[in-house]
Amino acid sequence: MDYFICKPGTGVKGSIRVPGDKSMSHRAVMLAAIAEGESHISGFLQGEDSLNTIQAMQQLGVKIDRDGDRVVVQGVGLHGLARADGDLEMGNSGTAIRLLLGLLAGQSFDSRLVGDDSLCSRPMNRVINPLLSMGAVIESEDGGRAPLQIRGKHKLSAIEYDMPVASAQVKSCIILAALYAQGETIVREPAPTRDHSERMLRGFGCDVISDGAEIRIKGGQRLSACDIEVPADISSAAFFMVAASIGRDSEIILQHVGVNPTRTGVIDILRLMGADITLSKQRDIGGEPVADIRVRSAQLHGIDIPEDLVPLAIDEFPVIFIAAACAEGSTRLSGAQELRVKESDRIQVMADGLVTLGIDARPTDDGILIEGGELGGGEVESQADHRIAMAFSIASIRARQEIRINNCTNVNTSFPGFAILARETGIRININD
Repeated sequence: MDYFICKPGTGVKGSIRVPGDKSMSHRAVMLAAIAEGESHISGFLQGEDSLNTIQAMQQLGVKIDRDGDRVVVQGVGLHGLARADGDLEMGNSGTAIRLLLGLLAGQSFDSRLVGDDSLCSRPMNRVINPLLSMGAVIESEDGGRAPLQIRGKHKLSAIEYDMPVASAQVKSCIILAALYAQGETIVREPAPTRDHSERMLRGFGCDVISDGAEIRIKGGQRLSACDIEVPADISSAAFFMVAASIGRDSEIILQHVGVNPTRTGVIDILRLMGADITLSKQRDIGGEPVADIRVRSAQLHGIDIPEDLVPLAIDEFPVIFIAAACAEGSTRLSGAQELRVKESDRIQVMADGLVTLGIDARPTDDGILIEGGELGGGEVESQADHRIAMAFSIASIRARQEIRINNCTNVNTSFPGFAILARETGIRININD
């Protein structure tokens, strides 16, 4: 079981490119698989989660070749997938299992989705229920948890669905199932969430209408192969944004980062806290906005995080909590119940770790109150959550003593090579097993 030993540091410097966007990597392979023709994907994330998605699509009869971060997919068309010989292993990825559930709901064959202990503890009813209303037949463990058995040969019908919780995974699951449904499916969001699925589907020639909070898609549409360039993942870049903000005499440039407006909540929140963040070389690549991000040292101050930014930064809160711990004054988060059902209960696990390091952190049902202070040292538990492990690594920049972070193996699911890249910028991190 890997653990990190992080020694006190000062700051970070350099110009780096973090790995490709995980959300887009999953979607690119799935959509290319059901398109007609050969699609080329560059910048693909070579993490365990996205590699599991490639393996699953290969098991479903899709020819996929990979050379580093370049992937070539021979699409089989909307109805060309074949029954897998065995279970489809999703590992630790909530995105992969939920999106693939939607894709498989309308197939003519049975499928079974499995995952690791963490994934099998996470709630799936939020995607199962709308699929059942479309006519899918899905069997789950108690509480709607994986493994998930999808029964084939059941025709799907379009639905109108008002999502009770803002979730890009739920929205995308329904959109993928809608491709196999008769009629026009309408999904309404309570708040904006990442829109990679809609943008990418349009790139494959699919007619997806977005009108405010409403998304419309008709079933039976054919997808045509296209080339996709996956930008650097803003969720991975966020760790270095915070590192440069809290470190002394720091300046870092993060190259070619995806700055889709449904993903830039972390930039908005850090700027509200006083961070010095500028964007340059802004351009549009394949329908997605991209920029270089420069971050310099700044004196951060606590804020009440606006609730409308919560869905736009949902994956970045573990490291935002580190920024809050180093800020002057209090930072309050509310409206973030979703954090309790991620790879871990990220509110409680981060609060426990911050308290260990000497910070006053008080969890609430839907958020947390953090009083900025001095970080000490100690041993913290990541609960096998990759983003928590990386967040506490960043905390070492301002720590007075060594921090040991337990159970860091899953860092490779989203950010392979994190420790190596962190050391290049000046973070004093070592991997132990």
